[in-house]
Amino acid sequence: MAGVILKKKSSPYGVKVPERKLTAGKPIERAPFPDKAIISLQQNLGAPCRALVKRGDRVLTGQKIGDSDKFVSAPVHATISGEITGTTMVINPPTAQPVETLIVTSDGTDEWVELQPPESPADLSSEQILSRIREAGIVGLGGAAFPSHIKLAPPENKKIDTIILNGCECEPYATSDHRVMLEYGEKVLSGLNIIRRLLSPEFAYIAIEDNKEDAIDHMEKLIVSMGIERDVKIVPLESKYPMGAERVLTKLILGREVPIGGLPLDVGVVIHNVGTTQAIHEAVVEGKPLVERVITVTGAVRNPKNLLVRFGTPLRTLIEFCGGTVGKANKVILGGPMMGFAQFDLDFPTVKGTNSLIVKEDTSVTEQHCIRCGRCIEVCPMRLMPTLLANCAMAGRYDECKEAHIDNCFECGVCAYSCPANIPIVQHIRVAKRELAKRAVKR
Repeated sequence: MAGVILKKKSSPYGVKVPERKLTAGKPIERAPFPDKAIISLQQNLGAPCRALVKRGDRVLTGQKIGDSDKFVSAPVHATISGEITGTTMVINPPTAQPVETLIVTSDGTDEWVELQPPESPADLSSEQILSRIREAGIVGLGGAAFPSHIKLAPPENKKIDTIILNGCECEPYATSDHRVMLEYGEKVLSGLNIIRRLLSPEFAYIAIEDNKEDAIDHMEKLIVSMGIERDVKIVPLESKYPMGAERVLTKLILGREVPIGGLPLDVGVVIHNVGTTQAIHEAVVEGKPLVERVITVTGAVRNPKNLLVRFGTPLRTLIEFCGGTVGKANKVILGGPMMGFAQFDLDFPTVKGTNSLIVKEDTSVTEQHCIRCGRCIEVCPMRLMPTLLANCAMAGRYDECKEAHIDNCFECGVCAYSCPANIPIVQHIRVAKRELAKRAVKR
């Protein structure tokens, strides 16, 4: 079985962060179904959906209730059965923009639409597979939430020779992907095989950090039992942040540089999260739409857990299910502490991109002037000059940010984490990116 696992890889860039994987050994539990599901009509990168139902309509779990005819889009589905009792607007944390939501009041039955699994999944054509993935509303569950059916249908001039399955989960606290590999590993590999059917790559790798030895061992055994050890290899990676970033994985595993402003597919690579491939299996083989995912609820809660959560469940419900907060907790973060977003409203609903919910005590720090130490430059995985980008952004010199390749920054946060002056470098970079995007639209 040794041939399944390749030599461990490490990177000279990035930082070692406290892992705080409090829930790594905790099996997945089902979260309680919400009395009211608040379902956002924009849960993907790209165009928002339009509502397909109206107030007073009864809906079933898994029923499509929102869709768009735009190219970059993915439908949304009812996550509980009940009645559409209203709409509301919520602020989307990553964009700080309001998005429309549908409110489904539960009827207590969780009655599903009739699922339509294929009689023979192996006989499905590529077009049928992509259609099932699209209609199931599957997006990247690693955080980007890019519609998966688009990612799996690259332009004809983009030959994909390598698939990388991302099981790194390098952010502190988060363990949802870890548990998915341990508890749903067969579905993860089935989804990977579906992707291989679509793209016919020469190579397929599963990237897992070396702090997840049990996941590496488990996935190795599954690969052998499924007879795909010649086609799929595991690449153990040093436990280091941001090891799981797409550009970092592409460089580290294959030695290929993703071009500035480009994507891994520009160098023949498609990368998918392990949770995404699990969802692909469920959509293609079981006919099940994406209505739930595993979320880690951790930090300053009485009983941290890994929960299988229906989308639209308010954050408050999950925190209460984990015993409530402890200590002086006063901050809630959606996502990891490095790239996540603080949330001010505990009634905000979970969405497809929510992989973890962290409760913590926020300690204030004093921002000081840059001391020119260069630490942010030393750790940047994209070999940028974060201090230059921040200074230009603060001065409003956005064109200079563009010249300094700000588009190549994926906002991992290692610069701000390493800064002894406590400068919120990433926040300045985000402001500059928004201003540059506004200018591009005006042109």
